[in-house]
Amino acid sequence: MLNKKKIVHFSSTHPCFDVRIFVKECRTLVEAGYDVVLIVTHDRDEVVEGVKIKSVPKPKNRWGRMFKTVLDIYKSALQEDAALYHFHDPELIPAGIMLRCKGKKVVYDVHEDLPRQILTKPWINPLLRRAVSIGSGIIEKSGVRFFNGVIAVTPEIAERFPKDKTTVVHNYPIIGELEAADAVPYGKREPIAAYVGGITMIRGIKEMAEAVRLIPKDFAIKLVLAGSITEKDVKTAVSNVDSRVNFIGWQSREQVAKLLGRSRIGLVLFQPAPNHVNALPNKLFEYMSAGLPVLASDFPLWGKIIDSIGCGLSVDPLNPKKIANAVQWMLEHPAQSEEMGKRGQEAVYEQFNWDKESKKLLSFYEEILKS
Repeated sequence: MLNKKKIVHFSSTHPCFDVRIFVKECRTLVEAGYDVVLIVTHDRDEVVEGVKIKSVPKPKNRWGRMFKTVLDIYKSALQEDAALYHFHDPELIPAGIMLRCKGKKVVYDVHEDLPRQILTKPWINPLLRRAVSIGSGIIEKSGVRFFNGVIAVTPEIAERFPKDKTTVVHNYPIIGELEAADAVPYGKREPIAAYVGGITMIRGIKEMAEAVRLIPKDFAIKLVLAGSITEKDVKTAVSNVDSRVNFIGWQSREQVAKLLGRSRIGLVLFQPAPNHVNALPNKLFEYMSAGLPVLASDFPLWGKIIDSIGCGLSVDPLNPKKIANAVQWMLEHPAQSEEMGKRGQEAVYEQFNWDKESKKLLSFYEEILKS
């Protein structure tokens, strides 16, 4: 009977088919027998892969999202009368507290280190970021006192919350999801260095493009950037650097698999922002799952993972020349690069995969629902 209980996931900032929320967590719960509802800003109510999607109106701006959308989501969530509510955004903490006051069981899924993330938010006045960061951390920790459980995406984030109600569920890839059936044999692939994700300056887009410019014109290289541009003028500033830089926009999961299946290198060159250094970016492990060698920022945590597996190289993400040299070396040594990719893929099969993390998610749910 436990697995027949209704679970409501809700988010005000993530897209309807977000990989962690919809693809991994909600689908895992459906497969385990739960009745799953996902409340998000979407254009219609629908049922997709067993997940009942309940839409709320899309906000006109950030302030509308933080106030009206949060209230709309709370009202919709309360109507569901679920056994457990699972939310994904710090701005929804008030909604979580109100649900607890109604006697509901609530879980907070912490995707980012909020206080550190705020330190680099471009829409917050730089003079105010420190104070806002401290204040947000206080609000977050105070809110957590009300909740039944906290799910953190990394051990570093988990350390900020009470041990007796916190678990870590890493955002590792689903085995085989990004392995394209028609993947090109590695040795026959185009010289593509691929980046998949949000197109922003803080994620190293400008340095990637500048690195391509520094590679000789007669050297075959193509930088493919797949994702949504979330900052003004990024495309203009970057695409004018070199004609070998290609924007292909947002891609579905199937399209991402096809791109990775014809690429030679996966790039994750985040700048050393406070929220990046100890993060475990999903794309790093997704590249590995697709059998791609990775070129990543030389943060100590990332470098330790890459070096221990032997799945790629790490460089200073702020140094385009070093990035260019690393890209050129990996393209000039396809046999060694292919072996890196194979070792990374093997590590995902053995350790860094959603199959293992999903078991932790289900166990955590059962513990809370039985309490």
